Amino acid sequence: MSPYFPQVLLAAAVCTKAGKAIVSRQFVEMTRTRVEGLLAAFPKLMNTGKQHTFVETESVRYVYQPLEKLYMVLVTTKNSNILEDLETLRLFSRVIPEYCRVLEEGEIAEHCFDLIFAFDEIVALGYRENVNLAQIRTFTEMDSHEEKVFRAVRETQEREAQAEMRRKAKELQQARRDADRAGKKSPGFGGFGSTGMSSGSTVTIITDTLMEPEKPKVSPAPTRPSGPSKALKLSARGKEVDDFVDKLKSEGENIIQPSSGKRPSEASKALPPPVNTESVHLRVEEKISLTCGRDGGLQNMEVLGMITLRVSDEKNGRIRLMVSNADKKGVQLQTHPNVDKKLFSSESVIGLKNPDKSFPMNNDVGVLKWRLQTTEESLIPLTINCWPSESGTGCDVNIEYELQEEALELNDVVISIPIPPGVGAPVIGDLDGEYRHDSRRNVLEWSLPVVDANNKTGSLEFSIAGQPNDFFPVTVSFVSKGNYSDIQVVKVSHVEGDSPVKFSTETSFLVDKYEIL
Repeated sequence: MSPYFPQVLLAAAVCTKAGKAIVSRQFVEMTRTRVEGLLAAFPKLMNTGKQHTFVETESVRYVYQPLEKLYMVLVTTKNSNILEDLETLRLFSRVIPEYCRVLEEGEIAEHCFDLIFAFDEIVALGYRENVNLAQIRTFTEMDSHEEKVFRAVRETQEREAQAEMRRKAKELQQARRDADRAGKKSPGFGGFGSTGMSSGSTVTIITDTLMEPEKPKVSPAPTRPSGPSKALKLSARGKEVDDFVDKLKSEGENIIQPSSGKRPSEASKALPPPVNTESVHLRVEEKISLTCGRDGGLQNMEVLGMITLRVSDEKNGRIRLMVSNADKKGVQLQTHPNVDKKLFSSESVIGLKNPDKSFPMNNDVGVLKWRLQTTEESLIPLTINCWPSESGTGCDVNIEYELQEEALELNDVVISIPIPPGVGAPVIGDLDGEYRHDSRRNVLEWSLPVVDANNKTGSLEFSIAGQPNDFFPVTVSFVSKGNYSDIQVVKVSHVEGDSPVKFSTETSFLVDKYEIL
């Protein structure tokens, strides 16, 4: 009985059908000439018309899988286990679409280092590691929370050093002004006769400035534990980082948080704040939360709105707001407890119960809010219709949108469709707008800069392997400078004299949740 030889992988490569290597990773000591010679001989060994996935020579075995116009090739010893070789080959073939949108030579070459790093997670020293695709993705995206702590400490020290330098400079300037007033010669800033003193003072200042940050005022970074090291904690922010950053914020430091990696389609977008505002500024904000069924039918839709007032000039504190309510959808209005409800009910005017009082200065005060909850499909602002149809090779997906609320102008619309993992990029057919395939998150993002009355409908068609259920839930995000409920402040006037007050308005309509399940 022959002894058992473990699987030994010599190299893994992606090559053209002519045997030209695009990217190759050797797992044992091999020269480049040897690898290129093996890959150049590979196409000549294949028998056309036969459904084999491996070929052998006297010294090595080629295990391969076609990737459109390319080949994924494993070069192994003849003693390796062919079943394990085929399983390893399948894992290699699933890794490539994670980094390459299309299986073409240029795309493979562009992401060659990403592929090599992923290949190293699959095989080490010629032997297969016990990993799956999800683990490979996690390992290649490793994140060190201790590195973030170190960077935060270093940035804090640099800021404190700059602050100390500015403080010292101000002290010297103040000392010089005081000396000039007293008619004395200022220390360290005299004429040629005080050169020695000036140099000595300068050296002392620089030394203090450099040594001071060694004792930062904030609490030091967490000390390294004596137990097992946690230097590489993957895919999570350490609790120590959050605590440390919170302490910096509490001491008035402006901390720039690193990006979480979420795309605009994953979180509520926001419009940029207005540049120029008046002393009386109004913010009219609405948020929508909507859930629809894939076969039609509105399960739930809720729109929450609020008018927020900010007064920054005391002479405009005693004012009243005239509200125009052209809503026909049936919203429920509610005023602030300090607002005169009778005045609002009879005249649609927002004013304080005690007209002698002023609105708070430099504070955002919500004066009116409203709510609309409905299951009436005709009130959906933007309808989404997704039709996956099974075909012989997978699914043909047709998705379309229609703007029902034609008075709105929606900006930065992103419709996100889930894609089955490990099946490569979708084949796009008809398309209005732009698309992006995120292979890491397995999402196809359909982007439309503007959807309005002139661009109220559009469609996207694509084909990909999968089942109809794989393409739900579809999520939508957008922002709008319009108002869904058609409630606005049209006039602001003083309580006494009813003279008009100049004001500015900021209107926004945002998405809290928008899903087709």
